[in-house]
Amino acid sequence: MTGTRNIVIIGNGMVGHYCAEQLVAHGLHEDCAIHIFGDELHDAYDRVHLTEYMSGRDALALRLHVDDFHTHHGLTLHRGVRVTRIDRAARMVESAEGPLPYDTLILATGSMPFVPPVPGNTGTAGLVYRTLDDLDMIRAAAEGASHGVVIGGGLLGLEAANALSGLGLSTAVVEFAPRLMPVQLDDDGGQALKQRIEALGIEVLTSHATQQISAGETHRHRLVFADGTFLETDLVVFSAGIRAQDRLARDCGLAIGPRGGVVIDGQCRTSDPAIYAIGECACWNGQVFGLVAPGYTMARTLASTLAGEEAAFTGADMSTKLKLLGVDVGSIGDAHGATPGSRSYRFIGEVDGSYRRLVLSDDGSRVIGAVLVGDNAYYDTIVQYVQNAIKPPADPAALILPRGEGADLLGADALPDTAMICSCHNVTKGAICTAIEGGCTDIAALKQSTKASTGCGGCSGLLKNVFETELEARGITVDHSLCEHFSYTRQELYSLVRVHGIQTFEDLMAQYGNGGLGCDICKPAVGSILASAWNKPITDPLYIPLQDTNDTFMANMQKNGTYSVVPRIAGGEITPDKLIVLGQVAKKYGLYTKITGGQRIDLFGAQLDQLPDIWAELLEAGFETGQAYGKSTRTVKSCVGSTWCRYGVQDSVGKALDLENRYKGLRSPHKLKFAVSGCTRECAEAQSKDVGVIATENGWNLYVCGNGGMRPRHAELFATDLDAQTLVKYIDRFLMFYIRTADKLQRTSVWRENLEGGLDYLKDVIINDSLGICAELERQMQMVVDHYHCEWRDALTDREKLKRFRTFVNDSRPDPNIRTIPERDQVRPAENLPETVASAGPHDWTELCGLDDLVAKSGVVAWHDGSQIALFYLPATQGVPARVYAIDNHDPFSNANVIGRGIMGDLKGQVVVASPLYKQHFRLEDGQCLEDSAVRLRTWDARVENGKVAIRARTATATSEPIPA
Repeated sequence: MTGTRNIVIIGNGMVGHYCAEQLVAHGLHEDCAIHIFGDELHDAYDRVHLTEYMSGRDALALRLHVDDFHTHHGLTLHRGVRVTRIDRAARMVESAEGPLPYDTLILATGSMPFVPPVPGNTGTAGLVYRTLDDLDMIRAAAEGASHGVVIGGGLLGLEAANALSGLGLSTAVVEFAPRLMPVQLDDDGGQALKQRIEALGIEVLTSHATQQISAGETHRHRLVFADGTFLETDLVVFSAGIRAQDRLARDCGLAIGPRGGVVIDGQCRTSDPAIYAIGECACWNGQVFGLVAPGYTMARTLASTLAGEEAAFTGADMSTKLKLLGVDVGSIGDAHGATPGSRSYRFIGEVDGSYRRLVLSDDGSRVIGAVLVGDNAYYDTIVQYVQNAIKPPADPAALILPRGEGADLLGADALPDTAMICSCHNVTKGAICTAIEGGCTDIAALKQSTKASTGCGGCSGLLKNVFETELEARGITVDHSLCEHFSYTRQELYSLVRVHGIQTFEDLMAQYGNGGLGCDICKPAVGSILASAWNKPITDPLYIPLQDTNDTFMANMQKNGTYSVVPRIAGGEITPDKLIVLGQVAKKYGLYTKITGGQRIDLFGAQLDQLPDIWAELLEAGFETGQAYGKSTRTVKSCVGSTWCRYGVQDSVGKALDLENRYKGLRSPHKLKFAVSGCTRECAEAQSKDVGVIATENGWNLYVCGNGGMRPRHAELFATDLDAQTLVKYIDRFLMFYIRTADKLQRTSVWRENLEGGLDYLKDVIINDSLGICAELERQMQMVVDHYHCEWRDALTDREKLKRFRTFVNDSRPDPNIRTIPERDQVRPAENLPETVASAGPHDWTELCGLDDLVAKSGVVAWHDGSQIALFYLPATQGVPARVYAIDNHDPFSNANVIGRGIMGDLKGQVVVASPLYKQHFRLEDGQCLEDSAVRLRTWDARVENGKVAIRARTATATSEPIPA
């Protein structure tokens, strides 16, 4: 519904679109006509993840709204229309479409890149990194180029450098200041970041002022610096800062800040009471905010003000946590220690280029800032100390010392109600407590109620901690059940499976479950338990409905719905003939190749129907599956050891081969990575692995429970100078004890942190056999070793299993929606194949496939009249007839065609499928997304008759119905 009052928003970026959402949330669209003007032809998109667009992500995947957002709420979007003038006297905005009156005008025009007036900064020497169109220009300029330069070493500059490097260019970053990220980091932090970035092969030139750009001799351009030196390159991207986009405001006479930006008050009102400004174009209290979060806060403030509520913008915390070129960087509060009298603690890890600085007030009573480079695991704790003025521990340095050195981690009960838990959606601890008081007693309901952890997801661990702490404080027993289908933990289910010899999910559900189909939590967990306990093939038809898409198709699904293929290369050792085969296969199927961190070769971009052909060639060449898709042993990395290295004291390659061949195929709660170093120089980085082995003059030192990733942790020294037999015995026991006692999806590092008694207890169990179970652990491991099988070899010898590897059960074409991107995601283009299914009338039944094409309690995909339809099949049981569900195969959150490869299950009695990429749940009956009420997939009526599956278009929206008891 629209009314007579006009609200006009100029700017359709992240903040402008979020403002529109907030106006709708406050009901202002019901009695106001809301118009949104955007310069770009694109819908509002996520600029924070622009680099993903450069690496091949579809622009549609960056959109901030579903297709019908504007029409559904009666908003008018003027896409690709620039407002040229504001007539304040007439309260009118002018554009190419003509004049439009406004009652309330909102400026959300954002900012523009600052390009210094360097002579020669034109064409491919004057690119910027700001919009999708800018990135298209950079990509075009990179064609035929070999080198690129980014001028500016701030946040966006390093993002741009990452993009250039990702395009295959040798890349350099030129920064005028003496350090990278001069706004966020101090000198030591900048140096640590520089060290890490240079280790990635990117040249960093600080304290370099570019005086001019001229024609080059070996490349297109030459950058001449103030000191007389020069650098030649093929393209130049400027990222030297931003300036508020305030031209319209200036031209119509609004007050402008001394350094630019439209001056606003606490209600985001400009010097004209009918005009407001939000985001990077606004200047509050003399400050322009260059992050999206303050803009979101302004938008919420403005919407509340227009709705007649009391609200005020009081500034914003500019703390940032991000990953630049794979390097963790965090800046909190007064990171530079500029507060008079402030004192600092510093931790410098010269070996790995890590740096942490903690800034305290002059009397030491408050933590006021921090700098983190290389490890953001400390960020969440420190930011709470800063934002909530929490008294630091007796030894404040413990907050930045390596974990395990007595760091005083902040408990959820110590946080005040004002503590910000989810900054994406402005959710405080107080809001979480309010939701709990309102009846939220499970984490899913809490997320739906508050939106916490539904943005970037970085707060999920803290959210769970606060939620469980608050439940316990209210005397509510925290339910540690695996899910609604099993009132047991993973550890308890593992024991039940072992003790009672349970072989199938159905038997476990019948004996110890709560009924139903299961879900995307319990099915993979039980599948992993059964595989760990009995080492049965995951390709067994009984286990197929339990598996995530990676295990189902024995390959890693990528974000566009294709798969990567990673054959095992034990210990990183490979013959020239096998290297040639990998190259030939990659070339034949158009796959992108990459060396992994575990010394293997990853082949990206394989479509589902290509996987059997690819693996047939690899197996014939002597390769075997590498289980890179499973929660299992992945790799054993090694240096060259005493065979080649002058420092090596033991044969590290031979030991890596022994360990990888022993533990390959071992299923576990989470992935397992090993490494073997031939001496204490540690070239294989064994101390960052779940199991690390380092050679000594007297044998082998064993390290356990380390890992990289989001929560990096050094492994701990477990035993020293072990002979080969004892080393294997201890690893056998350690791994099996972890498998028996860890929680679902729990890394060895987190499991170790939660072990009561810590490392001493673990040593007592494994070395001293304090529980009397070591002989049993060894027998279990030997059984796994004896029953190893190559899962791909099993699949290729079974015609029924191969039927799963069809993109469409009724058509031989590949997925026509996967696009070919040069050099990256090299997927073959869609073929022009004839339609195999005739188009039917709107209410006619159309046969798609046979019943034998379906998979019980799982999904397949059929092609119909230009649509991809996922078909999920529930066989008949106890008088209840068989049921087929037909739903759109397109995942709206990833824009990949993957719904048919998701796990089928039920939640609270409703039959659902979980998207295999980002785990959103869709009701199969009507397509409704359970996590987002605005998203619904198309569904069709489906039936089985005479052994054939047929569908027809629905005439009305279906209502969901519970599954049979």
